[in-house]
Amino acid sequence: MDRPVRSIIPAIDKFYQLRDVRKPIYKRFIFMKTNFTILLICLFPLLMSAAEKAFPQTSVGQTEFKTLPAAHLIASQSDDGYFSNDNNLFRPLFRYISSRDIAMTTPVEAEINPGVMYFYIGKDAIDKAQDSTDSVKVHVLPERTVASIGIRGSYTEENFDNAETKLRAWLATQETYEITGEARGIFWNSPFMPGFFKRFEVHIPVNKK
Repeated sequence: MDRPVRSIIPAIDKFYQLRDVRKPIYKRFIFMKTNFTILLICLFPLLMSAAEKAFPQTSVGQTEFKTLPAAHLIASQSDDGYFSNDNNLFRPLFRYISSRDIAMTTPVEAEINPGVMYFYIGKDAIDKAQDSTDSVKVHVLPERTVASIGIRGSYTEENFDNAETKLRAWLATQETYEITGEARGIFWNSPFMPGFFKRFEVHIPVNKK
């Protein structure tokens, strides 16, 4: 065996000795990390429920008419659709509220094509969210009536489209209301929450005939 190969062998042996010694520590680290992740997943619904809600949720599987209170919102817009991976809608809004010490509220509201994301501003923080920027616009909306459907599942374009189809079918049976605008998504949970925990709604603005 030539000298370069012989010189490498002790180093390889040392590596495997260290790996075997550290294996129990590594296994404990993985175990702790896994348990911590599971704990976060279990607690996430409780953490999100502590955030201020702009209005009550529609129950899963329910369709209803409801009145949304007048609201102060900030919005970012993209040329891409809301469900596009690179729409870059969240970051400008998060920077805006972080720089002004504004608490996150729920839900996040969205127009789909083109994509627009809205954050609701809590009543105690309205004075901090008066000025628009190049990437974030301030909106003040009056009281609105919407048709709403409550859904549990992942925040995907397919799930949104399916929910909108169900809501429009139900609306077709409601003769006293007329549609006045496009459907919007109402997303109650963090995108990092597992899909089976997530709640969302589809809203279609309506007026009585």
